[in-house]
Amino acid sequence: MISIQSKLPGVGTTIFSVMSKLAEEYKAINLSQGFPDYACDEKLINKVTEAMKSGFNQYAPMPGLTELRELIAEKAEKLYAATYNPDTEVTITAGGTQAIFTALTSCISQGDEVIIFEPAYDCYAPAIKLLGGLVKPYELSPPDYEIDWEMVKKLFTANTKMIILNSPQNPTGCILSEKDIKALIKLTKNTDILILSDEVYEHIVFDDKKHHSVALYPELRERSFIVASFGKLLHTTGWKLGYCLAPENLMKEFRKIHQFNVFSVNTPMQVGITNYLKDPDTYLGLSEFFKQKRDLFRGLLTETRFKLLPCHGSYFQCVGYEHLSSEKDTDMAIRLIKEYGVASIPVSAFYTRNTDHQILRFCFAKKQETLEKAVERLMKL
Repeated sequence: MISIQSKLPGVGTTIFSVMSKLAEEYKAINLSQGFPDYACDEKLINKVTEAMKSGFNQYAPMPGLTELRELIAEKAEKLYAATYNPDTEVTITAGGTQAIFTALTSCISQGDEVIIFEPAYDCYAPAIKLLGGLVKPYELSPPDYEIDWEMVKKLFTANTKMIILNSPQNPTGCILSEKDIKALIKLTKNTDILILSDEVYEHIVFDDKKHHSVALYPELRERSFIVASFGKLLHTTGWKLGYCLAPENLMKEFRKIHQFNVFSVNTPMQVGITNYLKDPDTYLGLSEFFKQKRDLFRGLLTETRFKLLPCHGSYFQCVGYEHLSSEKDTDMAIRLIKEYGVASIPVSAFYTRNTDHQILRFCFAKKQETLEKAVERLMKL
């Protein structure tokens, strides 16, 4: 057997793939992986189909279709009063995860330190390690997962290259406040520290709270890559389309990597999305759409023995069970699949050190009947 040296020796199959496979094997209701089980808008399907039939089936320009980039820049201007040049500061990507990887690859080198807030989306740490960087995790604790910025400051060294933000946050559903943003501005002032802001759930914010995009703040915007996802925006996670916003000097380096990573992404989908997003109501109504699902799911879960944690954004609800069992969250998640037919994600999988607070994450981007059926099963616990 030919031997190779693994670049990620401690990394196995993602927890999402593991739980989804178990859910399929045991015919469980899959509330683990974050994808809808309902159809996207038929109007969007028709616009993509029209694009295919009209011959938009060859390579798109490397940074993405001009009209779509212009539309995104216009959206950033209207929502965040942020000016991005569509020619030099907006790039269409093959999903949010590719945008994150490309942004990291464009600026992280051997020995660079990257601060992440855990529990964190599981692609951050492996990508940093793959590039020779050092992950500096700051662990957040339930139920509110608040950030102590004075403690974050203690993680800073001469090698600190980047801070990764995610708001609304996966898996916790927490969001950054204006107080958090002001603390971040103060910490990064007069430094060369970059920010990678994962804002794929930007339009899914509840309870009259505001999404504090880093695009709103010039002091942060000048040092930030902002990542967004059409999959989350349009209920089309399988299409794997997203985009990145960044000032020209950063985007120049981003595109150097992007052109040799994927070069360009799905042309007819870009055309269809462009025509669909000309109506801003297609995304401005997302908060209310998902609020109804969140409220339904939380209401149903009150009939179970789980403890509900706050959820102010995203389409994930975390629950605690420390009062019910001393089981590790991975064991509890597997038992829920095998014995009760419901798949979740153990939140310890989002920590570098697998820190276990006995909390599970459920996705509520599902049909009402799916959520009702799942909770009916969970009530038996």
